[in-house]
Amino acid sequence: MNDPTHNQPDLSVSALAAALKTTIETAFGLVRVRGEISQPKVVGSGHCYLRLKDDKAVLEAIIWRGALAKLSVRPEEGLEVIATGRLTTYGARSQYQLIVEQMEVAGEGALLKLLEDRKRKLAAEGLFAPEAKRPIPTLPEVIGVVTSPTGAVIRDILHRLRDRFPRHVLVWPVRVQGDGAAEEIANAIRGFDAIRPGGPIPRPDVLIVARGGGSLEDLWAFNEEVVVRAAAACSIPLISAVGHETDTTLIDFVSDLRAPTPTGAAEKAVPVRLDLIARVAELGARMPRALNSATETRGRHLEALARGLPQPERLLADATQRLDDRAERLDLCALARFERAAQRLDALGQRLRTPREVADRAAMRLETASQTLAANAERRIERAAAALAAAAQRLRPPQALVDQNAHRVAAATEALTRGFTRRIEIAEHRLESRTALLESLSYRRVLDRGFVLVRDADGKALTRAAQVAPGADLTLAFADANVAATASGSAPEPEPKKPAKPGKLDPRQGSLL
Repeated sequence: MNDPTHNQPDLSVSALAAALKTTIETAFGLVRVRGEISQPKVVGSGHCYLRLKDDKAVLEAIIWRGALAKLSVRPEEGLEVIATGRLTTYGARSQYQLIVEQMEVAGEGALLKLLEDRKRKLAAEGLFAPEAKRPIPTLPEVIGVVTSPTGAVIRDILHRLRDRFPRHVLVWPVRVQGDGAAEEIANAIRGFDAIRPGGPIPRPDVLIVARGGGSLEDLWAFNEEVVVRAAAACSIPLISAVGHETDTTLIDFVSDLRAPTPTGAAEKAVPVRLDLIARVAELGARMPRALNSATETRGRHLEALARGLPQPERLLADATQRLDDRAERLDLCALARFERAAQRLDALGQRLRTPREVADRAAMRLETASQTLAANAERRIERAAAALAAAAQRLRPPQALVDQNAHRVAAATEALTRGFTRRIEIAEHRLESRTALLESLSYRRVLDRGFVLVRDADGKALTRAAQVAPGADLTLAFADANVAATASGSAPEPEPKKPAKPGKLDPRQGSLL
């Protein structure tokens, strides 16, 4: 109900939130805000939530997924940026926030700080380690170039390669600055690395990633983490040639070789063809002289070694004498072995026995065994007879067994009789106690106290007056006898139940019935 003292309408919370949203979006249609990024977080939907802060205030900000993919600078913790977007509100939390559409780094100092932080992070992971560098091939067959197809860089590289040593060149055109440039450069490096040897497209033996000079912002794509990691993972030797000699980007630290300029990269990739031909001719001319010199040196060395060798006759004399000595000793050893074998054979022959001796020894062993078996059998028969006599002495006469069993039967009969008598006495006692209990609970004890049991003509007990009809035949059971009776009058009406007391109702509330 509106207060009659004023004429302002009542607003709901959502209506007030909508009015504030309209006011803020109208007053701040497009703003540029400078601040430090805090707590950036990309959620599963692809949107990025962050805060922009300075030393006195904090502003909530959102970068939608489509705008995030187009940003040239990725939101990172502690990075000072200038964010361009529109201000709006979020009524569910009663907060205002900035919808970021563009973002740029606030000053070169912030970029240098971000560059140093990223450099330390990647160096700690080992991406810049010297042992990870690979040698550049001396004369590559195919050279892959990642650069812009329209700039002067590709022309300078091709011109210098044509002057020094023409090679097969594959160009992967990319953007070298602006939105999406870092992703294109990384994809180009990974694409060259994915080419398999022996396929329709030749696999490069060396890669050149090149760009002309520019400011720190212009060269920033080559400082992006995605480009550095792609260069580190590439299995093809890579030459970086980004900017002028004084320009330094992170790809220079991870590449296998850094060239000061794109032209310098072409010079490091291939040698000068004429210099190589002259070098080959010089080496070809030096080769016969080197072979002759080596042959003469080895010949003189061989002659010197031959002079140090002894005469062959002297070497053979010692060997011949040793051979004669060994032959003589071999004959003596064979004769000695024959004599020892004959002596051993005689000794074995003397130890042999005749068949008669063997048979006599076997007969003696057989007789001894027979006597032993007879003695053992006689001892066993004596022990068995003694055991049988002892068992016969232990046997009782049959009458003693009958008397003993009769005594046991009499004792068992007496115990059984006592048991049955005891069980009958217990059952009689239990029956008497339960009979007394039943008698005490019988309705006849109630009739003895002056009460009457009323039955109808069918003998059914009546417990309520409402069960008796006027003129009905009744039987009144007293303690000593039954008396016939007839009902007169009518049964009294049962008392009506009192209605439940209703609860007290609010007089302002009507009845629902």
